Amino acid sequence: MEGRRFLKLLLDTHIWIWTLLHPEKVGRTVRRHIENRRDELFLSPISVWEAQQIERRKRLRLKQSFAEWLPQALAQVPVREAPFTFAVATAASRFELPQPDPADTFLAATALVYDLTLVTADTQLLDCAWLKTMPNE
Repeated sequence: MEGRRFLKLLLDTHIWIWTLLHPEKVGRTVRRHIENRRDELFLSPISVWEAQQIERRKRLRLKQSFAEWLPQALAQVPVREAPFTFAVATAASRFELPQPDPADTFLAATALVYDLTLVTADTQLLDCAWLKTMPNE
């Protein structure tokens, strides 16, 4: 592994959920990075909020309440928090995505502020040349 650099990865909401509930949807390369304890995994509070909204709309089915599920999910895939700060909010106002989605905007801004690589299957985000991304492969 000489010369291999270790990455600081921000998991997009769907990648985080897939890792927990649908691991077959996670690409081999992404899975390898998630399982590599030397790579640092980050999650935005925006993703927690977005997952809760998805669950509330019944597009995410859990066996227990979201409040009970969340601590277990965070223990299952250990992530560091990438805080939602004034700097993130300010960075989000400096660009526009082709399809405005506030969660995607804040995740992209979080990646920029903390110098993280956003792991996503979202082509809108993958197409942003100014954003460090990793496709779900």
